Order: sequence, then C-alpha cells, then structure tokens
Amino acid sequence: MENIDIGKKVEKFRKEKGYSSRELAKIADITPSMLSQIERGLANPSIQTLKVLAKALDVPTFSFLLEETNTEDLVVRYNERKKMVVENISYELLSHEFTGSLAAAIMYIQPDTSSSEKLLEHKGEEAAYILQGKIKLYLDESEYILEAGDSVRIPAYMKHKWENIFEEKAAILFSVTPPAF
Repeated sequence: MENIDIGKKVEKFRKEKGYSSRELAKIADITPSMLSQIERGLANPSIQTLKVLAKALDVPTFSFLLEETNTEDLVVRYNERKKMVVENISYELLSHEFTGSLAAAIMYIQPDTSSSEKLLEHKGEEAAYILQGKIKLYLDESEYILEAGDSVRIPAYMKHKWENIFEEKAAILFSVTPPAF
C-alpha cells in the first residue's frame, strides 16, 4: 500500500479525459478545493467520493487502489539473470523473483540427467517449450519424447519428470503459476 498515491491517480485519469479540475469537480459534485486537496495528497477521499470520481472518470473504483509498478523491475537483462545449479541441471530465472502469479525460467538439462529420481507434483500449472535438444517427459503413466519446438501444458498436481537420455544438452523454457520451485 506504500506505493499508492490516490491523488496522483485521480489527476492522471482526469488529464487523460481532458477535464480541468473545475470540470471534474462539477461532474463529480465535489468542491474544486476538495478535488485539489485530493490530487495534492492533502486530503484522503472517502470510499463514496472515490466511487463518484470513478464514475465521473469512467474507471473502476479499484483502479485508484492499485500499487504503482516500477517498469524497471519488469526487465531482466541477459547478464543479470539469477542462476541456480542443482547437480547437472541449471536454471536461469527470467523474472526478477518468484513473486506475483507467474514465474518463468529456462531449465538446462545435461545428457544422462533427470530432474528428479521419481515423478514429482506441485500445485502450480506449468507450460513448457523445448528450446534446444530433446527431452523425455514423464506425465503420470505416459512417456513422451519432445524435441525443439514442441511444447506441453502440465496441469497442477500432475506427476511429472524431465529426463535427458540423449547426447545433447536440452534447454526448456517453462512458466509456472503460481510460482513454485
């Protein structure tokens, strides 16, 4: 909640609509001084005032309460990826953190390596795309050989395991929601 500035959001939406402060105050049936105080952060509007402003600006009321996102935090440079190595499997995180509702990573599996001894399951739904090489995928009782360009969706709690039985390193782009590692 610390990154929320309701007044700045009101001002931003007002300017996007092309309204002056006086015009919006009149449409919302509040005083121009009250609107000015809200926009400058000197007054906190009531829920009712937020509803009236939202209606006047044709935006959802909750849009005033969303935290601002620093777009710099959304970009991950190639040389700044977080990396993790577990035996012969390495991971490169494509997002800054495993936060939010989606996480993406590239998993590299060396030849003669498996993601685990047995089939594992987790609460997150997963989608994977084979970037390089071939990989053997176990889904419950079934086995599949996937090659570069193939993809798969793995539902939550489906038992699965990745195994590289081939001579070339495999690279798999995967996303999981909610983030689980």
